[in-house]
Amino acid sequence: MLKVGLTGGIGSGKSTISKLLAEKNIPVIDADLISREVQCKYPEINLEIRKKFGNEFFDSDGEIIRRKLGNYIFQFKEKRVELESIIIPFIKKEIFSKITSYSKSGVKICIVDAPTLIEKGLYKLMDINILVWVDRETQIRRVMERDNFTMEQVIQRINSQMCLDEKKKYVNYVIDNSKEIDSSVKQLEKILINLQK
Repeated sequence: MLKVGLTGGIGSGKSTISKLLAEKNIPVIDADLISREVQCKYPEINLEIRKKFGNEFFDSDGEIIRRKLGNYIFQFKEKRVELESIIIPFIKKEIFSKITSYSKSGVKICIVDAPTLIEKGLYKLMDINILVWVDRETQIRRVMERDNFTMEQVIQRINSQMCLDEKKKYVNYVIDNSKEIDSSVKQLEKILINLQK
């Protein structure tokens, strides 16, 4: 089975490309979705987060207040690293469990959609890697419009991730997603044809 890593940055439109792949009945393993699932599946994650970060990031039902925690960790790199060290091992475990399951069921190609695919070294475990790229101005505008963040909040989040131009060095294909969606669709189609050769 061909393991394809899909990555991007906040506001690059990676989710759009991911949806296009899913519509083609290509299995997509979504690391963001898994990060939510593991917090339900493994209660020790939230216990550790509560211990390290405090009760103020949890609501009355014991659920993490994601936006509040996100705003906090994106201000302090060491706090973001601390949170990732708690949750990333569980995410990796679930990703590879799903990969194994798809492989056993005879699937020919599977996508691992992960924003920190490169930063966490997951790209090395893929057969092919694809980056969804946009220019910085487009990235900032999209996130401000989508999430109702201030410019400062958006830049904090962008700066916490590896620069999209830097990510180009680690991938096999780049989809320029700064133009119309039709352009991105054509680029994706071309990549899929190449992958099937």
